[in-house]
Amino acid sequence: MTPFLDVQNLTKSFGAQVLFRDICFSVGEGQRVGLIAKNGTGKSTLMKILMDEEGYDSGSIIYRRDIKIGFLTQTPVSDPEESVLDACFNHRGDEEKILKAKQILTQLKISNLDQPMGQLSGGQQKRVALANVLITEPDFLMLDEPTNHLDLDMIIWLEGFLQRGNKTLLMVTHDRYFLDRVCDTILELDQQKIFSYKGNYAYYLEKRQERLDAQRAEIMRANNLYRRELEWMRRQPQARGHKAKYREDAFYELERVAKQRIEERQMRLKASKVYIGSKIFECQYVSKAFEGNDIHPEPKVILKDFYYNFARFEKMGVVGNNGTGKSTFIKMLLGMVAPDSGRFDIGETVNFGYFSQEGLQFDEQQKVIDVITDIADYIDLGGGRHMNASQFLQYFLFTPEQQHNYVYKLSGGERRKLYLCTVLMRNPNFLILDEPTNDLDIQTLQVLEEYLQDFPGCVIVVSHDRYFMDKVVDHLLVFHGEGEIKDFPGNYTQYREVAAMETKAQAQQKASSKEAEQPKKDYHNDTRRRLTYKEKMELQQLEKDIEKLESEKAEIEEALCSGTLSVDELTKKSIRLPQLNEELDEKSMRWLELSEFA
Repeated sequence: MTPFLDVQNLTKSFGAQVLFRDICFSVGEGQRVGLIAKNGTGKSTLMKILMDEEGYDSGSIIYRRDIKIGFLTQTPVSDPEESVLDACFNHRGDEEKILKAKQILTQLKISNLDQPMGQLSGGQQKRVALANVLITEPDFLMLDEPTNHLDLDMIIWLEGFLQRGNKTLLMVTHDRYFLDRVCDTILELDQQKIFSYKGNYAYYLEKRQERLDAQRAEIMRANNLYRRELEWMRRQPQARGHKAKYREDAFYELERVAKQRIEERQMRLKASKVYIGSKIFECQYVSKAFEGNDIHPEPKVILKDFYYNFARFEKMGVVGNNGTGKSTFIKMLLGMVAPDSGRFDIGETVNFGYFSQEGLQFDEQQKVIDVITDIADYIDLGGGRHMNASQFLQYFLFTPEQQHNYVYKLSGGERRKLYLCTVLMRNPNFLILDEPTNDLDIQTLQVLEEYLQDFPGCVIVVSHDRYFMDKVVDHLLVFHGEGEIKDFPGNYTQYREVAAMETKAQAQQKASSKEAEQPKKDYHNDTRRRLTYKEKMELQQLEKDIEKLESEKAEIEEALCSGTLSVDELTKKSIRLPQLNEELDEKSMRWLELSEFA
């Protein structure tokens, strides 16, 4: 099979820094590939090269000639005067395409299709760009961080969308659940090379560890040989015959292997020396609403008489759809936004550390290490233990060489990581992290997860990263919008399981209510009554009919969400769906009635 994309011997460097050298990989039809790498090692550059936004030193990139490609960049650019519908869709007059555009934009919670792009937030513009890529139905999707700026419901919808059909996909994402459920191949860019794993993220983790163990064994063997060969090389040249040239060449190759480094942290950053009193903060019946505007005339309610008393060492996750008020709640807690009524009572010992979505403006001409030492020379770990600024940076995967880089040389992900280090270096006892996983690589996320698990203070995390939330938090505030907030004792996966059970229970209760409203047939109060032969046959047929109707209903619902229907098909299926529901209700009630006597 001819691959959709074939990359051969691709090399890219910036000055003396080589990002990758002679890398080779391909993406075949129907393959779903996830690309992962540490910040600063070149994954975004590689995606830009593949999207023809960046040049390269040598090698070849070959796409199959007859395919249509859809690109989603990290920071899409749009015309601020253009409407949402025009920006994501260039087939004016094609009603079928317009209909599909509206379906996908609705799933991505973009409701005002006539709104100028210039009035949208950066996150909304990214969602419009994503809609544009999906609407055009490309043969090959290339997506750079598609889950950034999506809320949890949108991410789950996108998972389902990408899983359906024989889609071909290459994407960069830090969302590990997304990688696990969508991708069947993982490409890892590491040590200037590409490593390929034919499986999902869980399979990649297992096989990567096997690769590192094998590499570690090879380096240990090479080190043992290297010490012996070094003694031989140090002898006087006359002691070595001219026939030993092959041995010299082998020595230099051995030296290269022996001097390889596998970067790994030998320790977890255990309990920093922080103290927090028994009084943390109390949210005393706080209300907050924003007035409507021309676009959204109705007032937007964030909090309504909300009460909460935060406990010591609590690790809370804040989840909810975009626009329900999560970030506003955080800013109110920090005193950056005033409540309309009520108050926040903050304990005297509380020292907040705030990691915001907006990030931090750095002095571009400063070195990475100097950014940190301007805050503190070391961090006190307690028990007489200290960690200096360089060690702290190294813990968060800044190599000694990177620490002496100027800020302007850092990638977007490395800047985000440096900003995180500036927050943590201040040794706060109460951390508030607003979307901390955006733009951080998976290795850094693993380090941060360990740090937060061991953190002896309080933590509030606002995040759409389900894997991260499951690892870090033990308690959720769920923002449903319009001031409705649910307090849930557990992590995100547990919350979804309970929510699914509640939805099922509500559906069953609704069905039971309908049954109670149906007029009962008079069976002359015969409690010993049994089904007649005819009724037994009817019951068996009902079971078959119900199964068939439920199957048809599932197919119609999936088709309506697919965005692939023509106007006529959409109309027919939209008419058929309520008819199906009526038939199902009627047959289900009759089945319940007969099954009582079966």
